[in-house]
Parts: sequence; structure tokens; C-alpha cells
Amino acid sequence: MADAKVLEAQKWVNSTYKAADGYKKCPEDGKIGWSTMYALIMGLQKELGISPVVANFGDGTVSKVAALGELKLGWPENKNIVKIIRYGLFCKGYPGGYADTGYYDQDIYFAVKKMQSDMGLSQDGTLHPKVFKALLNMDAYVLTAGGSEEVRSIQQWLNGRYWTKKTVDIGPADGHYSRNVQQNLMKALQLEIGIAEADATGNFGAGTQAGIKSKAVVSEGSSGIFVQLFSAACVFNQPIVTVDSSGNNVETNTVFKKEFDSNLATFVTIFQRFSAISADGRGNYATWAQLLVSMGDPDRPVTASDTAYTITASRAKKMYSDGYRYVGRYLNEASAGGGSKMLEEGELATIFDSGLRVFPIFQDNGRSLDEYSYGNGYAHAQKAHDQAVHFGFNRGTIIYFAVDYDATDADMPEIVNYFRGVTHALGSRGKRYVHGVYGSRHVCAEITKETYARYSFVSGMSWGFSGNLGYSLPANWSFNQIKEYKVTNGTDIFWLDRDAHRIGSDPAQNSVNRPSSPADEFINYIKSLYDLAISYGKGNPNQLVMEYLRSDSYNDTPWRALIGKADGGFVSYVNDRNLSIWPEFKDPFTGQHLGIEHLMATANGQFVKPNPSGDISLGDVAGWGGDLMTLYGEWRRDHESYASGATYINEKMGKIGVASTFGFTDLAEDADGYLIAQAVRGGKNIVEAVRDHYQGNGGLTRFRNYVYQRFGGTESEAAAQAKKILKETPASTDGAILVGGRISLIQKFGGVPTLMPHLLPPGQLDAWCNAFGKNLKQHANTETLRRAQYQANQRRLLGSK
Repeated sequence: MADAKVLEAQKWVNSTYKAADGYKKCPEDGKIGWSTMYALIMGLQKELGISPVVANFGDGTVSKVAALGELKLGWPENKNIVKIIRYGLFCKGYPGGYADTGYYDQDIYFAVKKMQSDMGLSQDGTLHPKVFKALLNMDAYVLTAGGSEEVRSIQQWLNGRYWTKKTVDIGPADGHYSRNVQQNLMKALQLEIGIAEADATGNFGAGTQAGIKSKAVVSEGSSGIFVQLFSAACVFNQPIVTVDSSGNNVETNTVFKKEFDSNLATFVTIFQRFSAISADGRGNYATWAQLLVSMGDPDRPVTASDTAYTITASRAKKMYSDGYRYVGRYLNEASAGGGSKMLEEGELATIFDSGLRVFPIFQDNGRSLDEYSYGNGYAHAQKAHDQAVHFGFNRGTIIYFAVDYDATDADMPEIVNYFRGVTHALGSRGKRYVHGVYGSRHVCAEITKETYARYSFVSGMSWGFSGNLGYSLPANWSFNQIKEYKVTNGTDIFWLDRDAHRIGSDPAQNSVNRPSSPADEFINYIKSLYDLAISYGKGNPNQLVMEYLRSDSYNDTPWRALIGKADGGFVSYVNDRNLSIWPEFKDPFTGQHLGIEHLMATANGQFVKPNPSGDISLGDVAGWGGDLMTLYGEWRRDHESYASGATYINEKMGKIGVASTFGFTDLAEDADGYLIAQAVRGGKNIVEAVRDHYQGNGGLTRFRNYVYQRFGGTESEAAAQAKKILKETPASTDGAILVGGRISLIQKFGGVPTLMPHLLPPGQLDAWCNAFGKNLKQHANTETLRRAQYQANQRRLLGSK
């Protein structure tokens, strides 16, 4: 929204200084931004005799301002400088007075005092050179949206205590941890450990590290300035998000304090465990380092690594003896510049034989913003999928897609689009693999938030990246790259990155080409889980089995909102008894590999959120409804090539070997999950339901039974239900969640913005929904023929025995 005084400032500064050498005009739109502040800085430089003027309030400008003497009440020497001050105050949100008196009047004096108070400085009303510099930037000194009062109190304290020091600028006081705040904290620490003012640069160098080790180690019972700085660093890195034994997300926080008490020790212990460093509850060097810089202590013991070098038997043996248990390797040749090597044939067997696990990485250069687009993400994920299949990576493997440069906030929209392309491509290939993200802390957090990346591989050793300064470790971090070093292995030399690994995150892979389990083995597996659910002694054992099998891939925040969280206690109970989640098995009726996690997420949804007669529910979104939403998003993404939604459904829905998020296996998993849930709701336990479905004739009639039980057996009812799921809001309290999920899923696969179904031209939504109903009915009809063929084959097999 335009502001009249800002517009007045823009017009005045452009008109007054347009002829100054180096001056760049700012937009005259009444909206405050850096261009306006730069224009005011350049106008000030012109008044100070600096030429050419530049868009930077540097040391030279500070010195020239200091030479003016004290800018305080009554100062009359330069009316234009007073005007710049007055306009700067308006742009900053402070009333600088509406009367153009031409001197530093009481309106300016009181406004400067208020700004100093907000900054955390003593309020003398004098515009000191550094205060002038702070006036003409975009930092806020009041709490802004999403900010923390606790963080703001520390920002004010840092400003008030250190702003007069040579290398320290006045930082924001807006309640947000940022690069500038991190730098001021680092400089404060350097000054307190005895580094000279001129050398307190904010870099985490040898002198700073030595000073922390000798002077700044704190623990329970300590007090004073180092506890204050240490607790400030803790606050800046909070909250720590962990998962308790019941599967609940738990946030741990602390406060700024002078005394190192038991509460702070508890926070530190949790932070240390979360960060995968030795947990003793003390503010030792390793913990200071982890709080201050993204790589932490680069020489601390770690168990993971990544490299662009081929892992030979000799290298694998050396790595294992050095304590490594994980190694990241590239799926493609163009990963890391000249001489880099992707996985070679037979290399995985060598790695596994040595006792190491592998996590795959995909990086096609990835060094600048122009490489990140939806199209590139889609193409890269298809290539990554094909390479992973070529090497035999098991279903459910996390592939980390790389952002290998210092991406800024302004870059995020295109990077998010790239990862939308990644998710769509992996979905179109049957969701065999799951996307993770490699990049700075900021990149990892944003991509996780916007595209639900399963895990983050943090480029922590790039500690100078702006995306690593002022950001805490993302809650879903799995690997943190902290140091590159040269390994000498006899006469062999190769380079390795040291990576921290968080226990309980991505376990990586220790095998490939895991065979799909026949139905009888799958049934026995379900029985083992059911028996454990009975012995667990809490909750519904059928539901516990469903929750366990979806807990890894379908238990993030959106899924928890949709159908509730998986029981974390039971997940741990099963894992502790040497069982794990099977990703897939081979359907005995079609020969297709069905994804167990998606199947049981669908069953779980229908079990806990069944649809009322003739209506829709959140359980539908967990199955067919969610798949229909993603397919709709894909159609809107591709609508320039597919004007007809009906044609898109005919070509993409329920098909084998077609790029789609609603392919044949998705449809089969939706049908089976629904039917298994209905059987359990009807009185069978989950073992009986699964056995009857896959050893009886359930798989021969899945689509017919599905159409009749869920959609009344008619195309028209299926079309009506599709229209409801895409357009309407249920009257129940779940309505808002369903609508939010609809928007999220459609935009995830269609992009932002995407035309929502209710905004389609008349008739187009009906055509889409009618095509859905017809497609379902066709699957039921085709199934009758397949059933006859299957039964004939079975009779021949029995007759040959």
C-alpha cells in the first residue's frame, strides 16, 4: 500500500540528486524498499561531498557523517541532510514531523529517541553516525510478524552493549534470527574472549576457536557474560523439534539468562542429541561451535561421508576402519565438475560387502539460479529415477537433489518450482523413490516446508553461505556435511566429505534389488506385526498395524492433520524387535508390485475416517480422492497439451507404464486399502482381511467390489463423488482440513497458482468427473475378463501337478 510521505521522499530525492554522478533513481510508488533507502544514502553522500555516489553506507560515509559533529537538537548546518533524516524516519515508520523546519527539531529528536529505545540503545536523541547508518537500511526495530520477543530482547541487548565497538553495526531488533544477528553475536563473543576490536570480524577462525576453548566453556552453576552469550546462541537455535515415544512432535525451548541452571542444561542435552554431538549438557567447545556455525566442530567424530570418488574395496576398508558407516554417492556423471565419478557397475556390492550403507545424490551442476526450473526438476528426477532403477535401489530409497550454491530468499520461488518438478516426476514414475534435498539450512527448510522433502542433507561446511548464517538445523536433517579432506590410503589418495548423521533419520541402503515378497510372505509379515500389536497391549491392533506401515512415508504434518499420527511407541516397539517396513510386494493377480505404505495409508484413512453414506471424508483424501486431486493438478499443469480433461483421465488414470500420479498401482492400492479397511470394520482382524483378499478371490474382484461398495456400482455415483471431493466442503468439522488438503495437493502438482476445480468453465468439471466414473467402471469390466484368464491359468497349473 502506497504511503504519501514515502512517495514525497522518493520524488524529492530523485528530483534533488538526479544529476549527481552515480545516482540511481528509486521508483516513485510510495512503497518503502531498498531502492528508496539507497537513494537517500546517495543523496546524503552528495551532501557530504562524496563523488561518485554509491548505494552503500560504508566506512567512508560513516567518517564523513562523524565529521559533521553531533547531529542533535537544534543542528542547523545543512537543511538537505535534515530533510534526509526526516524522510528516513518516515520510511522507517517513525514520525519525523510534518513541518519542514530545516533544522533538527523536537519532532526529529523524539523520533530518534524512540528509535534508539527500540534498538536497545540509550536514548539521548542524537543521531550518531552508526545510528544514521541504521536509519537508512531496511532493518526493523520493532517486533515483526512471526518474530519472538525473546529473540528481540537479545537483539536489543547486543545492540546496547556492543554498538560502539569498531566492527559492530547496530543490528535489527525485530525478533528474527538472521545473518546480521549471527554476526553480531559472533563479534560479541570475540570481543569478550579478548580479540581486539579491529580483529573482531565475525569469522569463526583459529583465534576464536582457541578463545572459546580456554575462556568460554560453561556448565551448570556458571554465571556471567559467557552464560549470557551461550544462552543467546541457544535461543537463536530453538525450538528443537523431537518426536516422543508416542509419536508426538515436542518442541524444547530455553530463555536468555545469566545463570546456567538445570533448565538450560536440559535444553543443551536435547540440542546436543539432536545435533549428533556428544551429549553432556555442558557449553563445551563442540556445542559452542554447533550453535554458532553450520559445520560445528568439523573434526568431531562422525559416521557418514560423501564423495565423488569411486569406492574401491581398499577405500571401503579404509573408510570402515576410520569409523564411517555411510557414504553418499552420485547417480549421474555431471555431479561435481571435471573428473567426478558417478556410481560404477559393481561398486555398490563392494560398498555393502565392507559394511557401509549408501545414500544416493543427484546433482546436475546446480551452481546457479538459472539451472532451477520446473522443467529441469522434472527431467532430473526422471533421470535420477531411471539411474536408481538401473543400479537396483530399493523402493522407498531417499534421493537427495542438490542446490549447490548460496541461494537467497529471492531465489526460493524458482528452486521450489524445481522441486515441484522433482516430486511430480517421481510421482509419475510410480512413487518408487522419495525426494530429499541437499543445500544450505535455509534451502533445506524451505524445500521441506513447500514440497515435503523427506530428509535434508545440509551443506554445513559452506558455513559462509547466507543460507547457513542465521538459520538453525532443519528438523528433518539426516546428514550434515562438515569438512572436506584428503584421505591417504597407502599410495592411493582420494577426497572425502565428512558428514554427521542423525540416528533415527535416513538409514540409507545396505542392499539393492530386494525381491518383492509373494502374497503368502506378505500375509505372514502382517501376522507378525499383528502379533506384536497384541503384545504391545495398547490401542486397536488392526489400526496399529496400518499406522506402522505408513509411519515412514505418510506420517508428516499434512497426513497427521488428515488421519492422525502414527503411534510412535508402537513404531519403536516393532523396530526394536528387528522388524522393518516392507515397501512393496508382488500382487499375485496382476503381477504388479504394489506399494504397501500407500496401500496401508489408504486403509488407515478409511478405517479412522470412513465416508458417510453418499458423502465424502478425509479417509477418501487418503486414497482415491487424494490421487484424483494430484491428477487434476497434473492436468492443469499440462492443460495446454490436453484441453480435454476427459482425454487426460482416459490416457493417465489407472494405466500401466504411463507417467502419472494415479497409475494402475495407485488405483489398485486405493481399491485394496478401501476393501481391507471395510473388512476390518466389518469384524475381521487385519490378518484375516489381508489373507482373504490376496489368497481368496479379493484381488480378482477388487475393482468391481470397490466400485459397488464405495460408489454404488454406477458411473454416475462415482462422478458425483468425484465432484464433491474436488469442489465441495463437507459439513463436518473435517471440512476445513479437506479443503486445505485439496488446495495443497493440487498446487503441489499443478504449481502456484493453479485454477481450482470450482473455477473451471461450466461443463469442464462435469466432463472430468464423468470420465473418472467411466474409467472406474471400465476397470471393473476389464477385470471380469482378467479373472477368467487367471482362473483358467490356475486350473491348468493345478491339473499339471
